[in-house]
Amino acid sequence: MRHPAVLVAWSTAVVVLLVDQLSKVWAVATLEGQPDRPIIGELLQFSFVRNPGAAFGLGDGATIVFSLVAIIVAAVLLRMSTKLVSMWWAVALGLMLAGAVGNLLDRIFREPGFLQGHVVDFLRLPNWPVFNVADMSLVTAAVMIVGLSLLNVPYDRPRHSPADANAA
Repeated sequence: MRHPAVLVAWSTAVVVLLVDQLSKVWAVATLEGQPDRPIIGELLQFSFVRNPGAAFGLGDGATIVFSLVAIIVAAVLLRMSTKLVSMWWAVALGLMLAGAVGNLLDRIFREPGFLQGHVVDFLRLPNWPVFNVADMSLVTAAVMIVGLSLLNVPYDRPRHSPADANAA
């Protein structure tokens, strides 16, 4: 029987991934080719962009590399998630998995082609690159992971060495 934290991680990933993908479908249908649309004045705007690179528009020519890294990250996160016992780590890894897979799906299925697709971004803050729900999920997860690591919160059960087993 899996620990409830595993279900929390996978549920978090599925819900955030659905929100990400549905928001991108909406953005393509309603924002593409349109001028920026203020939501909260200049603080938050809808601004459609297809991003061939990574965060901050870096690495335009390395889309395939980002795709392959995202596949590896997703596989590692899925493996790690099966050992979770901490609910905080479950949420963090679920968010990280959703963010990685959300942008990976764009790179797989969007133009210009397989593993080279451009990520749909549509949220703009002042002095910040345009981003999407997957990006928010990745950043939130990264902050959580740093905090949990600094607080020494274990993500799984402590491992016992053979010496520990013999002592018992």
